[in-house]
Amino acid sequence: MTKPAENLRIAMLQSDLVWHRPELNMAAFAKKLRALSGGAFDLIVLPEMFTSGFTMEPENIAEPDSGPAHRWLAEMSTETGAAVCGSVAATSDGKFYNRMLWAEEGRTRAVYDKRHLFRMAGEQEVYTAGTRSETVTLKGWKILPRICYDLRFPVWSRSSEAHLQLYTANWPAVRVDAWDKLAAARSIENLSYTAVVNRVGTDGKGIGYNGHSAVYDFKGNVLAGTPEGEEAVLTAELSMAELIRFREKFPAHLDADRFTVHT
Repeated sequence: MTKPAENLRIAMLQSDLVWHRPELNMAAFAKKLRALSGGAFDLIVLPEMFTSGFTMEPENIAEPDSGPAHRWLAEMSTETGAAVCGSVAATSDGKFYNRMLWAEEGRTRAVYDKRHLFRMAGEQEVYTAGTRSETVTLKGWKILPRICYDLRFPVWSRSSEAHLQLYTANWPAVRVDAWDKLAAARSIENLSYTAVVNRVGTDGKGIGYNGHSAVYDFKGNVLAGTPEGEEAVLTAELSMAELIRFREKFPAHLDADRFTVHT
């Protein structure tokens, strides 16, 4: 088993999104990503549905397997020298998914389909819920990918092996207090780092977003945050030694309840 790298350097792009215009969004993100090239980061994270905004109209923009966003992410991972990830509206087997794509060393793969679909927007009527939960390994770090509304469901996010929980979102400003509290809670209960990246601006339905992207440590403390309502690049360097030291000192995970999730 590969020994985890001592530090994991991450960057998260808190950005506005152009409604239903994948080509414009990818062009805007390309400029931001190229400014982060040179091997300065191990992981770069984009918001939920970064090509379109959170939409219930995926018919004309949903990403097919090996489609434009797959190829674009692969190119960006090569140019930046980092893993690059974010979710898109995706289609396969005649169904739509809110799908997390992960690109690394010039290759893109789907790593997670959103499990909890936001019924208050009718997401469950348009998209199919994911059923698989797996960690992604990057330089020996175990990373648990999740999307937006998943943040409200601690059982689905419970992981004794993940070093970092990662949430990409379009979380409205009207409920941002819950976003802040839940993100801290996920770190505390899992004794892990948690990184949450949200968009800003107003979408095509008139819903406003104010960011609050942040990185939390294993105690629920904010390591880094972004200006409210503004586009920003949030960076942080996570320490494996500090995480292991805390888990050894306070091994609450050894007393966690055993359970099985039925999908």
